[in-house]
Amino acid sequence: MLRIFTYIADLLTWQLFNLEAGSRIGEAVHFFIEDVTKIYFLLFLMIYVIALFRAGLDTERVRAYLSGKNRFVGYFLATIFGSVTPFCSCSSIPLFLGFTSAGIPLGITMAFLITSPMINEVAVVLLGSMLGVKFLVLYVVTGILAGVIGGALIDLLKADRYLTPIGKRAAGMGADNINVEGLPENGSALKIKLSMKERHVFAWDELKSIFSRVWKWVLIGVGLGAALHGFIPDGWITAHLGSGAWWSVPGAVLLGIPLYSGASGVIPVIESLLNHGLPVGTAMAFMMSVVAASFPEFMMLKQVMKPKLLIMFFIMLLVFFTLAGWLFNVLY
Repeated sequence: MLRIFTYIADLLTWQLFNLEAGSRIGEAVHFFIEDVTKIYFLLFLMIYVIALFRAGLDTERVRAYLSGKNRFVGYFLATIFGSVTPFCSCSSIPLFLGFTSAGIPLGITMAFLITSPMINEVAVVLLGSMLGVKFLVLYVVTGILAGVIGGALIDLLKADRYLTPIGKRAAGMGADNINVEGLPENGSALKIKLSMKERHVFAWDELKSIFSRVWKWVLIGVGLGAALHGFIPDGWITAHLGSGAWWSVPGAVLLGIPLYSGASGVIPVIESLLNHGLPVGTAMAFMMSVVAASFPEFMMLKQVMKPKLLIMFFIMLLVFFTLAGWLFNVLY
């Protein structure tokens, strides 16, 4: 289904704008159109569906299960769910916002946010065919451990205090205090059973509210990524990061952050880098950074996270990806 966005980008870039296929400006424009349309579609769909579901959810039961003694179970379940959802970092944001709004602990939502873009079925199949089953298992385990450890650290540091007022309001709002057609905004003690029409009203309001805050950051973030995606010369990465030096792994992670792409889009690039001699760990660290940490993602997250939490999240990803890259380089 998502191929339709590639078709739209082809139509606009090569036919309407008449840009030359393979040119740097053409590739940058194609990347921008395809990713903006895809992200907007997924934002619309996922925000609405999650809000519709949340309007009828017993959030108190969810909180009770995922809190306290079940917290580590929650981290693990979040990473498993993240592993089977075929989303890039930006496409995972609507689910992240929905989890936060449902009152699910921040650490559990962060565990999902870390794991979801790193592991999906496309990456699993392609990596397995390229590097073998043993590597594939190690890659999946690494992604799950990163999510569990990251989620636990977020809760240990009580990072929910660094949510923005919008994020805190979302985190404190569940199905028990939804304001629909005159129902009380702060009636947390009042159990509400909403009709399907009322759920639709709530979901539509939620969609308009979230989309109005993030749409411009998607344009800015994907625009920066497209510029770098289209204009970094071929062979530059291998030439500068292929030595196997210790610093090449964190260098690859930092380089990958602005080069936003989904896992399926970056796998062919990784294959080319490996064929040109880039060490496996350096290539994997680069891939993790590209798919799991991106400008558009941080632009959208700034709506619900204060700078301290964004920096904390950024450093956490940088450390996780660097350690994973060093490990892969040692083992392979």
